[in-house]
Amino acid sequence: MATFDFNAIINALPVEDYWGPPTPAADSTLNDIPYAPYSKGDKLGRMADWSAEVGKDGRDQRGRGGYNRFSRDQQVYGAGASSLFSIQQAEDEASFSIVDNQRTSTKTRSGFGRGTIFRGRGGRGGAPTARGGARGGTLARPSARNDRQDGRSARGRGRRFGWKDYDKPQRNRDSSVVIKPDWKMLEEIDFNRLAKLNLETDEGEDVETYGFLHYYDKQYDRPAVKGVERKLAIQERAYYNPTTSEDPVIQQLAEKDEAQIFATDSILSMLMCAPRSVNSWDIVIIRQGNKLFFDKRDGSQLDFVTVNENAADAPAESDSNKDSINSPQALSMEATFINMNFAHQVVTESDEDKYLFENENPFYNPQDDTDPLASKGYKYRRFDLSLTEEEPVHLIVRTELDAAMKSTGKQSDQFLSIKALNEFDSKAQGSGGALDWRMKLGTQRGAVVATEMKNNSCKLARWTTQAILAKADVMKLGFVSRANPKDNGRHVVLGVIGYKPRDFAAQMNLSLSNQWGIVRTIIDMCMGMPEGKYVLVKDPNKPVLRLYEVPPNTFDEELEVQIEEEEE
Repeated sequence: MATFDFNAIINALPVEDYWGPPTPAADSTLNDIPYAPYSKGDKLGRMADWSAEVGKDGRDQRGRGGYNRFSRDQQVYGAGASSLFSIQQAEDEASFSIVDNQRTSTKTRSGFGRGTIFRGRGGRGGAPTARGGARGGTLARPSARNDRQDGRSARGRGRRFGWKDYDKPQRNRDSSVVIKPDWKMLEEIDFNRLAKLNLETDEGEDVETYGFLHYYDKQYDRPAVKGVERKLAIQERAYYNPTTSEDPVIQQLAEKDEAQIFATDSILSMLMCAPRSVNSWDIVIIRQGNKLFFDKRDGSQLDFVTVNENAADAPAESDSNKDSINSPQALSMEATFINMNFAHQVVTESDEDKYLFENENPFYNPQDDTDPLASKGYKYRRFDLSLTEEEPVHLIVRTELDAAMKSTGKQSDQFLSIKALNEFDSKAQGSGGALDWRMKLGTQRGAVVATEMKNNSCKLARWTTQAILAKADVMKLGFVSRANPKDNGRHVVLGVIGYKPRDFAAQMNLSLSNQWGIVRTIIDMCMGMPEGKYVLVKDPNKPVLRLYEVPPNTFDEELEVQIEEEEE
C-alpha cells in the first residue's frame, strides 16, 4: 500500500490566501438582464405570465379586482412580471393614434348563438323603477331596453345600488342660515317621526280675494310643430311676494281675530313637504300672544326654485365650477327666472277681458311702480286644524293663482296654477339621468314626467301643495329647455301639460293628511313656548329639523344693511 507524504502536499500549495481552480476574467454578458421574481412557494404551473394587460407606463392594469380569491395567477411562477420585459414607449409613440375611417355596423346580435342573452327572469331588477314611476296609472312605463339593462345587474344576489360610488367623498352642504352661539336649540325632529303624523282637515274656505287674472292661451296646449320652437320671452312685470308679517291684509285679519295661525303658501308648502327636502332651508316663527306667524328671511331659499334637488347625483358645487352656469346657485337663479317669465308668457294680456277678484292688488302702488302689474290673484283661505271643539285652531294662508281659463257651457271659469320645469343639459353632471326632452317629450311624455318626479320630488310636491291650498282647478306644467346647452340666457318652450292637483298628488304619493299632521305638530310645539322669535332649520346634511330660540332682534341688522344698500 502506497504511503502519502502530507508534508510534501502542504508545501506544494500556493502561497496566496486561497487555492483551487484559476478564476477567469469577469464575464459581463448577463449584466442588466431582468429576471422574473420567484420564491420557494411559487407554483410552477406556467413558466411566465404573458397574458397580463400592461398599460402605457408598463404597470399591470388589472386593478383591485385582479388579485382575489378567484384568480390563480398570483400563485403562478412569474405572475405579474411581464411588465419587467415591456418596451417603454417614447412620447411621440404614446401620442400616436390610428384613424379608422371605415364604417362599422351598429346592429347588435339578437340573442341567438352564444352572445349576450337577456333573460326574462332578470327583468325583475328594473321593475321597481317602472312601477314607482307609473304609480297612479297615467304615466308610461320606461323603455324595455332600460328594464333589460337593470335586470342584467339584478341576477343572483340582486341589484347593487351605488356600488360604483363606494369611494366618492361625502357631500357636505352648507346651512341656509348661520347658527350663532347665542341661539338655543329647543327641539330636534327626525323625518321618520314626521312621516307617521296624520290629521284630517277640510278643504278650507275663502276669507278675502285680491288681484286679477288674465286668461290662459290654449295654443300652448297644442303639440309643438316640428322644426318650430317657441322662444321664452323676457317680460318686465311687477310681482310681489311679501312675507307673512309684512302683508297688510294678514295684519288686518290678525287684528280681527279671524285665526290664530298665519302663513303664506310658499312657506307653508315647504313645511308640509319637509320630509322630501334635501337642501337646507329655514323658517322664522314669531309668537305674539295667542297668535303664530310663519315668516321668511329676505333672500331666503324659499323664494328660489331648486333644480334636481332629489337626484342621486345632484348638481354639486366645487372650486372649479363656482362660476359655471351649471352650478347649483346658477341653476336655481335660472329656474326662478324661467318660472316668472313663463307664467307671464302663456296668458293673453287684455285690459278688457280678464277675471277680476273682489279687491285690487294690495301690494301695488302705481306711483312707485312703473312696470305693468303681472297676472296674479291672491286668495286668503282659512283651514280648521282643531282637534276638539273646545280648543279651536284656525290657519289663514295667503295663496296665489296665476291665470284663469274659460270653460265651455254654463260652467264657471277655472283657476290655474302655472309652473315650469327646466332642462339645462342632459349630458352634464347633475342631470339625474334625464331624457332628452326634444327627442322624448312627444313620444315618451310619461317617462319624462316620471324622471322629473324622481329628480325634483320636493319641488313638484311643493307646487302641487300650493295648488291644492289655493283650490286651483288645473296645474299647468311647462317644459322649458335651453336653446343652447352652453347658454343659460336663451330658452325655448317645448310643451305644456295640464294636471288636476289632487290627481297629480296621488301619482306622487303625496298625503295631505300627513302634511297637515306635520303643520299641527309644529304649531303645538311653538304654542308651548313663551312669546318670542324662533327659527326652524333643516339640517344641511341630515334628515333632521331643529327648532332654535333666537334673540328678538335677530335678522333685523341684515334688513337694515339691505335697506341702506338700496338707498345708496
